[in-house]
Amino acid sequence: MKSDFLRKIIGGILLVSLISLAFNKPFQEYIHIPKNITVFENQEVTLDAALPVTAKLSDDNAVVALSQDEKKLSLHGKEYGKNGVVLELAGFPVKKVDVNVIKDFKVIPGGQSIGVKLNTVGVLVVGHHQVNTEEGKASPGEKAGIKVGDLITEINGEKIEKMSDVAPFVQNAGTSGDGLDITIRRENDEIKTKLIPLKEKGDNSYKLGLYIRDSAAGIGTMTFYHPASKKYGALGHVISDMDTKKPIVVDDGEIVRSTVTSIEKGSSGNPGEKLARFSSDREVIGNITTNSAFGIFGELNKQLTNGIMDKPMPITLSDQVKEGPAQILTVVDDDKVKLFDIEVVSSVPQKFPATKGLVIKVTDKELLRKTGGIVQGMSGSPIIQDGKVIGAVTHVFVNDPTSGYGVHIEWMLDEAGINIYENSKQKAS
Repeated sequence: MKSDFLRKIIGGILLVSLISLAFNKPFQEYIHIPKNITVFENQEVTLDAALPVTAKLSDDNAVVALSQDEKKLSLHGKEYGKNGVVLELAGFPVKKVDVNVIKDFKVIPGGQSIGVKLNTVGVLVVGHHQVNTEEGKASPGEKAGIKVGDLITEINGEKIEKMSDVAPFVQNAGTSGDGLDITIRRENDEIKTKLIPLKEKGDNSYKLGLYIRDSAAGIGTMTFYHPASKKYGALGHVISDMDTKKPIVVDDGEIVRSTVTSIEKGSSGNPGEKLARFSSDREVIGNITTNSAFGIFGELNKQLTNGIMDKPMPITLSDQVKEGPAQILTVVDDDKVKLFDIEVVSSVPQKFPATKGLVIKVTDKELLRKTGGIVQGMSGSPIIQDGKVIGAVTHVFVNDPTSGYGVHIEWMLDEAGINIYENSKQKAS
């Protein structure tokens, strides 16, 4: 009784002091707990209020349980639904918090090294070529206004899917003297143009005056697998063409297993790289339907295992990631996934999908010795904190390879088309 009385007196003095200092500024801002909180069913979120507040449920239909320790408030999701929580300071209600408990959600973390092959929509123009004709050098493609980074999607009204589709049109047009009706995709625009192939001097073949490509290949790291939908996410960043530096517009693609053969260690100003090869059997383990700023996505035709964390794990929402110790799952030798220590230096509590929400630093001595920190090919390595998947490694800092960016797992799941809020919305309706 006496301690409660003293606490109320101290709290009252503190409350009056805050009001006096803030004048017209709402003193609720001094309480660091947000007005809206999302908690997963069967999971707990601990928040630092910054002030010695007490919390009470605003109604009796409790879908969340409360517990407190000094200035910290813990919310434990009991079943999905909504609850109101009233925060009190010295016995006075000062803030209302809406708590949304959503259905329990889990994914299986990855860490495996994967080989990636992307097929573009149409064929990608990666450069101009000067055709050496009897009248001099010229590029028909450049004259037709076709630019590097354009996608040729149709010729004479016929769909173009691969490089071998192009040659017959070019030779026929050269022989007949007719031009080609070219449809190109540039950013979000569709452009039509006329191209007249030219004959190479001393050769019977006709040329477009363009360098083109229809696929790209590389390696990366698997981030997560969602057993219920069979969907996966990997890399955590977009795949861009090495020549045009523009994101590859995907028609389709596939992923295979890969094995890390060696590591080029990173240093300041010189990012390192995983050197890997596709598995010898080149067995396709999944497709690629999306290549976006958040990674590559599709479905697996078989479940992958990492040998360390092969059971579904909960995730952490972007606004609940903490600064401090964490770990990543990745491969540095052959195809063996290992767990390495890192630190989450900062996390931006993003309200909308965005990249580079995390800044991380490698602290594991073994990983630093082998790689120097974050290297190319490590992108997509899942980040684990407190037994939950919080995101994926995406970029290395060029001048400090021990550090880099990460993307929150919440946004990768959203890009994969996995709605973690679906069940709670169904109940609310």
